[in-house]
Amino acid sequence: MPIRSMTGFAQVRGEVAAGQENSPDSTRNGRVSFTLSLKSVNHRLLDLHFRLPSENDALEMKLRRVLKEKLARGHIEVSLNVDHGGAETFSINRSFVGGYVRAFRAAAAEFGVSSDPDLNAVLRLPGALQAASQPVDDGFEAAVMTSLEELLARLNQMREEEGRGIELELRQLMTHTREAFKEVKKYRASVTQSYADKLKSRMQELFATQIEPERILHEAALLADRSDVQEELVRLDTHVKHFLGLLDEGGEVGKKLDFLLQEMNREANTLLSKTSGLAGDALKITEMGLAMKASIEKAREQVQNLE
Repeated sequence: MPIRSMTGFAQVRGEVAAGQENSPDSTRNGRVSFTLSLKSVNHRLLDLHFRLPSENDALEMKLRRVLKEKLARGHIEVSLNVDHGGAETFSINRSFVGGYVRAFRAAAAEFGVSSDPDLNAVLRLPGALQAASQPVDDGFEAAVMTSLEELLARLNQMREEEGRGIELELRQLMTHTREAFKEVKKYRASVTQSYADKLKSRMQELFATQIEPERILHEAALLADRSDVQEELVRLDTHVKHFLGLLDEGGEVGKKLDFLLQEMNREANTLLSKTSGLAGDALKITEMGLAMKASIEKAREQVQNLE
């Protein structure tokens, strides 16, 4: 499976018969059209949000089940808009309007006001009118679920196109990282010599004073531990190879790539700490280390968008 971005949008439209075939209603042969859309952005988990007409609770459960099977990560907004094509009528919310009228008259009587409620004003209140839609037949849910297959195909096509762009940039950033630590290797010997000179100078200082042999050995061990960046270079090379291998495999690799980039950043930080305070070629290693960190940070920004 190709690498996918978590960002995408897709929309499909469909139509289905309204009413039941055996219904005496003259509008039973009317059509109900619908628009189903998916909008996806990055998220560390699969986060589904639905905007459906209230009478479609059962349909929401079916959509949720399919989306969980087909998508791994992302903040997904699912919208369903239904157009009943003139078959939609309205009815008065009797309890709502009746309660308003009774409250109006009670207030008028209490304060001695001679007035009647304005029906136009009452009907403009939210909830005063209720939509009474022409019922759709059993094929409505089936039509929506069939449209979902096409919708997911369109969404994944868009996410795969963006994923290819991200993958290309990630490969370029890994190339820059490799070039940087290859440059570090060139200066490794001179940096090791700088540490050897520093160790020799420190040992001469310690021998000139009355210092316990254990202290001298401890100082020597500390400086020797900081005298070489070979371990960091080997680990960085291993992480980059693993990173590129995951890109070759494809699929849902976003979390794995992010973890590897954290490890690369840790090795780059260690490399920089080992060369701090040294002059000469060590400054060039610092420069290359900062270049590595810049590439790694850019890669982490891109990886956050991968499924």
